[in-house]
Amino acid sequence: MPEKLVPAGPRFPHRTPAALPPGRRGLFVTGTDTGVGKTLVTGGLAACLRRRGIDTGVMKPVETGCPMRRGRRLPRDGSFLRFMARARDPLEEIVPCRLAAPLAPQAAADREGVRPDPAAIRDAWQRLAAGHDFTLVEGAGGLLVPIDDGFLMLDLILALRLPVLLVARAGLGTLNHTLLTLECLARRRVPVTGVILNAPDGDRGPAVRTNPAVLRHWTSAPLLGSIPHLRGVRPVRAQAGAIARQVERHVRVEELLALAGAGCFSRDGLRKGGRGNRLPRRSRPTGG
Repeated sequence: MPEKLVPAGPRFPHRTPAALPPGRRGLFVTGTDTGVGKTLVTGGLAACLRRRGIDTGVMKPVETGCPMRRGRRLPRDGSFLRFMARARDPLEEIVPCRLAAPLAPQAAADREGVRPDPAAIRDAWQRLAAGHDFTLVEGAGGLLVPIDDGFLMLDLILALRLPVLLVARAGLGTLNHTLLTLECLARRRVPVTGVILNAPDGDRGPAVRTNPAVLRHWTSAPLLGSIPHLRGVRPVRAQAGAIARQVERHVRVEELLALAGAGCFSRDGLRKGGRGNRLPRRSRPTGG
């Protein structure tokens, strides 16, 4: 008998999040790449949590490609997240670093002759987190995107000490990207809540159907949903309702909250303290 080279069990185990203390409950939403749908997923989740009576804060620490409006940089993604969460926090807190060029943060900052301030980002996060039950933080690009000289997006995740929710493409190529990202997180001992697959480019190839099973074989990270291609839907206010409905339908939100170590929620779906609403029945996921 030839020796079996593939070990039994998942090759890429994940670190399970622990219960987070009040004032630090939340998730850092990162992606395997840029354009995988992080903003759509983060905004949709914010709306789902708000519908459950959960006071949800949102943050996009660094946003590039911000046009000038009335004398200041307008962060489109940050504005969309704020709208989806019905948050009242100032945009300066939600997006403390706003840059003009649609480039990686370090490249955009170099072009403007400025330097992102990680300490200011951390301070803004602490103020936001203190004012909400749960806070969703959306990164830019993937884990190893440079923010400043010697400071990567992964370093920001480590500084905020949040578990990660990974958004990955549903189609061909995602196996390599997803497993590489999970491997990097495991090496740095970052807790992972789970993975959500998204189809932003309308890929309908056979890999879309086979990737979930392959990922389950290779990693222990929970696959929490698979969002199909939403033709013509973009993360803008006019399509907020459609995005929230699709995330509610295709993502196991209650399971995500439990895995995130959100200790402010009890088993029967009521927030401790009596201010929240009973969770609706779990929607049947159509994928993942």
